[in-house]
Amino acid sequence: MGHLLTGDGPWLRRGSHVLKWIAVLAACYLGGVAATNLAPAVAETSQYRAVLRLDPIPRHSPVLHAPTIVGDVDVQFASPLVAPGLDVQVAVREEITNLFTRPNVDIKALQPSNDEISAAIGQAATGVGIRFALGAVAIAVLLALASHYIRQRNTRRHHVLFVASAMVVATVATFGGIALTYQPSRFAEYRTSGVLGVVQRNAGLLADVEARATQVTPYFRNLLAVTQALQQKYVAGTVDEPVSARFLLVSDIHGANQYALMRTIIEEEGIDAVIDSGDLVNFGRVQEGDAAGIYRSIQQLGVPYIFTSGNHDQSSPTDRALLARMDRIPNVVLLEDAAGTLRELSFHGLRITGFNDPRYFGDDNADPTAKEKPAVDRYNAAAADEPEPDLVVTHEPYAAEAVERGRILVNGHIHTPALEGNRIQVGTFTGGGVVAHYSEGAGQELDGQPYSFDIAQFGTSCELTSLTRYSFRNLLEGRPAYDNVQVISGARIDPYRPAKPGVQQPGETQPDPEKRICSRIDETRVRALPVAPEATPGSTNPTGSTISP
Repeated sequence: MGHLLTGDGPWLRRGSHVLKWIAVLAACYLGGVAATNLAPAVAETSQYRAVLRLDPIPRHSPVLHAPTIVGDVDVQFASPLVAPGLDVQVAVREEITNLFTRPNVDIKALQPSNDEISAAIGQAATGVGIRFALGAVAIAVLLALASHYIRQRNTRRHHVLFVASAMVVATVATFGGIALTYQPSRFAEYRTSGVLGVVQRNAGLLADVEARATQVTPYFRNLLAVTQALQQKYVAGTVDEPVSARFLLVSDIHGANQYALMRTIIEEEGIDAVIDSGDLVNFGRVQEGDAAGIYRSIQQLGVPYIFTSGNHDQSSPTDRALLARMDRIPNVVLLEDAAGTLRELSFHGLRITGFNDPRYFGDDNADPTAKEKPAVDRYNAAAADEPEPDLVVTHEPYAAEAVERGRILVNGHIHTPALEGNRIQVGTFTGGGVVAHYSEGAGQELDGQPYSFDIAQFGTSCELTSLTRYSFRNLLEGRPAYDNVQVISGARIDPYRPAKPGVQQPGETQPDPEKRICSRIDETRVRALPVAPEATPGSTNPTGSTISP
């Protein structure tokens, strides 16, 4: 008993050795985990490329959790032992975007085949196991050296065996858990969420968008009729003013063909032209628009379609394929073409300019203001000596805010409408499109993002007379719901308000010295602004050319 109290007894000494051995075991295990994080393993399937790191917490039913930009993938395994979890960072390989550009999307193609799963699991297990072993060995060597010098270079054989045994057990147990768990025979379940989950649960969703858009046009007609009646009763002065142009402002279509709704608005509201501030597709692929029938639908609108590209409309900094495809549609007017030529559209006497978003699908989204600056500077230089445009259209608010000359600025990108001074931020016409359309809460139905569009009306003195803003939701779900209709006087937005004959109010802007008159009978023209185009390979459109829409 005395030995127990003084700590000199054999049981306490043995217990102390066990605790030390467990501590060395834990150190070797953590060293192995650290090695897998410092030099992670890589595994690939046809659609994904995964960087794998070990999670330090072992689990009985480990889940390989892989968040991606288009949804999460969870692969669950049934382990016979305790196995460490896997922290996986997945990059969607370029090939997956091809699935969304096909006319007939094969949903099963999103799920890896058994052979792919086998190969990827084997590759990952081997890579992670080797890295873990090297990390554990490194820690064991460091501990052995530390023991050697602490004991004044009096290392005995049993000290080395003490450290080595802990390292071997940590390595073998961990590698055994990985090898026995992450095998095809242990594969238990494959789940997807986000876009991948929505598409899996709704295999006909992409094909049904255009049809559902057509079905809800009666709701649109009723909404527009009620709005017109309210305007005539409460803002009759604005409605009754002579009109030179009515523009439908849309943005962020994101690959959803809801142009049947757009045609209804054009017909019911007497729209003269559509202005789209970008993000027509999702992944920067021309094939997305072909698969959804978007280009055909734009051509069938019957009015000019004025367009600037967004960050989702190109797949790389030099990709101009979508702009080239849009340029082939007879009624499309590009404010900056595929060659980088900046254009001014004269439409019903109004001057309209704009520029494309230099960003692209897949960029790092870091410091967007800095990324927009070269395009903004180039536009500002081109417009410096030109007559001030009535409308300047671009995609991102950071770019619109930096435009130096322009009466009214129009942008999209944020998916929600906003109004700041003379800058009109347009919401998403399609609720963010199919890919970003749905949000899902626990125990709740799929819920759609708000849809929105604006109608900008200009008077015969070239001034903005009114901006009507519409917001609604749940069209594709079959439960269309009115959110808001707002009519805003153009005087709140347009810095130019021509003085009425013989009247000059204090603080009122002086009349335009040109005494401009805008009218629907004015000729429509497009001219290139005098600025060097971007150095794009294959450019054939000369600067200064005059083009008709």
